[in-house]
Amino acid sequence: MIGHLNGRVLSVYADTAIIDVGGVGYEVSGTSRLLGNMAPGDEVSLSIETLVAETFIRLVAFPTETERRTFRLLQSVQGVGAKAALSILHVLSPHALMDAIAVQDKTAVARAQGVGPKLAQRIVTELKGKTGVLLHADDFRPGTAEPPAASPPAPTSMAEDAVSALINLGYDETLARRTVRTVAAENDSVEAIITAALKSLSTS
Repeated sequence: MIGHLNGRVLSVYADTAIIDVGGVGYEVSGTSRLLGNMAPGDEVSLSIETLVAETFIRLVAFPTETERRTFRLLQSVQGVGAKAALSILHVLSPHALMDAIAVQDKTAVARAQGVGPKLAQRIVTELKGKTGVLLHADDFRPGTAEPPAASPPAPTSMAEDAVSALINLGYDETLARRTVRTVAAENDSVEAIITAALKSLSTS
């Protein structure tokens, strides 16, 4: 099985790319977010999940080992296949997904194409308490987001209202969720969480 590729991008299409590794071209699929950041000639280092079925062998590429393991973890939930897992990772980074699971935010997960509210609820319910295995998958190497803080989350409604407010102010969703999770335990209202989050963001 192929688990990693280092090579040069030969071509990029809507849902696949060709990576030249020592003169051999490997066709890989991936999220639109990953493929959109590739261009012919780029040197890339990719974690690879090899999917094997009766009629095909498919390579799915990820920018980090954490994302590859998140892809696997998502498929441990009944009803989540490779297509749905990739769709979720297109709209949520692994760390944003972990935050959504921590606060049981099924709405964030249901933003993924092909993932309905019932499946989203099953994902956040079944994976609660199981995301710790991802935290040291690639030691959050430079260039990746830091893990969410270990402090207990605020009640779902307050945390989500605070995240929504930060997003409306123009902050990246992943950054907003991580910051809210960091400050939520020490504040007991939406306004206090937003104020503390903005203060943290202004000094980071």
